[in-house]
Amino acid sequence: MPERGEPTVYESSIGGPLLWPADEPWPHCCLPDEQAMQAGDSEPASSAMVPVLQVFKKDAPGPWWSAGADLLQLVWCPNVHIDPPVPHEDVAPVVEVRWRLAGDVGDVLDAPPPPVRQEDEDYGFSPRACTLTAVHLIDFPSVFELPEELGAGVERLVGETGGAGEDVITRVGGCKFGGWPSWGITDPYEVRCRTCDSVMPLLFTVASDDTTGITVGRWGDLRIFACPVELGHGYWFDVQ
Repeated sequence: MPERGEPTVYESSIGGPLLWPADEPWPHCCLPDEQAMQAGDSEPASSAMVPVLQVFKKDAPGPWWSAGADLLQLVWCPNVHIDPPVPHEDVAPVVEVRWRLAGDVGDVLDAPPPPVRQEDEDYGFSPRACTLTAVHLIDFPSVFELPEELGAGVERLVGETGGAGEDVITRVGGCKFGGWPSWGITDPYEVRCRTCDSVMPLLFTVASDDTTGITVGRWGDLRIFACPVELGHGYWFDVQ
């Protein structure tokens, strides 16, 4: 659970400072974005990405960890991208995923370079600094992925309890490792690895949230799917 605060580089956080090696180049985005397009700049200068998330394995142990890594970090470009290349999502930030072993980080980067341009803070692509407290929960599929009889029962229960939707009862919302993805814009579908064609399970969800100041899509979730055979095969990003 996120809570506004002042996390250090040695804590799990959203929008906080990252345990980033001083000698490792900070990621930049070279893709055209909406602001550059509106300015008529067809070849805009690359812009620094911003910290989104870091989670230490001790705070969220589970089968989703890359072998030899105990730290997951996400950064993204705080700009809207129209029709970006696969595997990125349309009208969404461009994301980079980094796994690392925290003990291998020597000198730490004091501060990342600021973006050349970015959407206004209220747009939702500039996360506010929050500490993270791990909450271990059991997640269930969306009603759309349940057997027909069970799904019908869940829908009846939602109606009887005045719930806002089936995910209130089944799928756990918020930023999370693993679990089941949300489905709102489309019906459920399989995400397959572009290298080996394996079904890619959900790795991480970055959810829209008042506390973190993140907004993706129409107050939706940015989902990151990873190949179960080899993380080096890449990821798939989408928004629901």
